Amino acid sequence: MTSVGDRAESWRRLAMSVLLCLLYVFLYAPILFVIYASFSEDIVWPFPPSFTTDAYAELFDNSLYSDALNNSLIIGLGSGVLSTLLATAGVIGVLRFPSRRRALILITFLAPLFVAELLIGISSLAFNARLLGLPGNLFSAIAANAVEGTAFAFLIVLAQLVRYDWQMDDAAMVFGASPARCFWEVTLPTIWPSLFGAFLISFILAFNNLEISFYNLGAIPTLPSVAWGSLRFGLGPELFALAALTNGLVFAVFALMYVLMRTGIVKFGYRGV
Repeated sequence: MTSVGDRAESWRRLAMSVLLCLLYVFLYAPILFVIYASFSEDIVWPFPPSFTTDAYAELFDNSLYSDALNNSLIIGLGSGVLSTLLATAGVIGVLRFPSRRRALILITFLAPLFVAELLIGISSLAFNARLLGLPGNLFSAIAANAVEGTAFAFLIVLAQLVRYDWQMDDAAMVFGASPARCFWEVTLPTIWPSLFGAFLISFILAFNNLEISFYNLGAIPTLPSVAWGSLRFGLGPELFALAALTNGLVFAVFALMYVLMRTGIVKFGYRGV
């Protein structure tokens, strides 16, 4: 016979399963609705539903969205590369050459995590325009987005390099390797998964950002700014298609990361002997 403890364990597992299902519904139901609405002729849940691809055709025929997509990709790629480079250099400097001011350096790198994106955008605009004399363009938007991206990338790279054995680098340099060769042939092959993850996160943050990019671009359109401006005329079908494609891009990136980790191509963490 089933004991009281077994029945209690069964009820506990059932309750946890129900809570988990409700959490998934809360997180993904809006995204699934957006995907459904992008293919539906009527978003008021008709029965039987009627599907069409007119929203995607209208989206791709609009030159404003194509220009905005190109600008968002440029900002995302540029900010991702810059954030990864700065974060990697910062982490290596903090861990490889420790000092009494390590805590201050860590706070400096992580401070943008606690600052609103709106404030980052406004302060970047004031700094670029008044001190550097730079007009609002893609380069200033890339630099501004890299402020936030570097903080996230720093955490991702730090999570792996904190367990890295720096004696491998010392051994390579003892046998004649220069610092640059040591990095390319010893350090980078071990830590590249974290750099790849840092780039992806920084890219997604900059690609989808509105506040920081808006204040540093002027009239140059990006996908978030075009979508935000289009809301003045209501929720058009092309906005549902745009949201579905953007969410699809994000899910594709995470699906790629999952496949790479499951197949062992990417392994986060220390892999030394």
